[in-house]
Amino acid sequence: MIGFIGGGRMTEALIKGIVSSRQSAVSSLLVSEPREDRRKYFEQTYGIKTTESNREVASSCSIIILAVKPQDMDNVLDEIADLITEEKTIVSIAAGITFSYLQKKLNTKKIIRVMPNTPAIIQEGMSVISLCECFSDRDIATVREIFMSVGKVITLPEKYMNVVTALSGSGPAFIALFIEAMVEGGVKMGLSVDDALTLTVQTSLGTSRLLDEGISPSKLRDMVTSPGGTTAEGLKVFGNRGLKEIVIDAIEAATRRAEDLGKTVDSKQ
Repeated sequence: MIGFIGGGRMTEALIKGIVSSRQSAVSSLLVSEPREDRRKYFEQTYGIKTTESNREVASSCSIIILAVKPQDMDNVLDEIADLITEEKTIVSIAAGITFSYLQKKLNTKKIIRVMPNTPAIIQEGMSVISLCECFSDRDIATVREIFMSVGKVITLPEKYMNVVTALSGSGPAFIALFIEAMVEGGVKMGLSVDDALTLTVQTSLGTSRLLDEGISPSKLRDMVTSPGGTTAEGLKVFGNRGLKEIVIDAIEAATRRAEDLGKTVDSKQ
């Protein structure tokens, strides 16, 4: 069985993806969640079994996905540690929680770190997997399939997980801020909020599709920009205000924060 400890939005996104790709998987899913209303929601919406006991998930599932906040991880691991055997696979999706910390708490090497992001809610997520060499292709295949059901997946060494957290984990918020600013600019120039939002969102979607087809960002920018035209005038403002440097600094700041969260957790050991 595949078990989820924590019934938040990412757990729901993953369950929705799993069930959408393979309806027969419903009977092999179990979620532990302290809120009764949330448990009933999962049961009624997806037809899966739920429990309020984290230990039930730990004892009955071969793959256990830890979908709790980093600050709650310590208590959860203490609660289930004695039930984790070497045959079980532990998957953590908590930012900043390192392999070394998880291995000390659970005394096992079969641990996978994954950083998914919010667009997984609509099966357009980006997930990065990091794992040790102790896993066979068969072991990792099921975990990869889980996250592929909600979007794209790549595998990277753990040393990159903090910048992954900043780039794709925090990225949706950064992109949303830029879109929000574009909408406000359109409104300032006379558009209604609805029209400005429609224009901006569809432009963002189309641009993303072009980039996904293999056009580089610089090439696309050149395709749109004519000398002395409207795009060039707008890009000049971005350049004068240091937009690129601001974005790079934001990614660096978010990465450093992810590093700090990991150090804080590790210091408890």
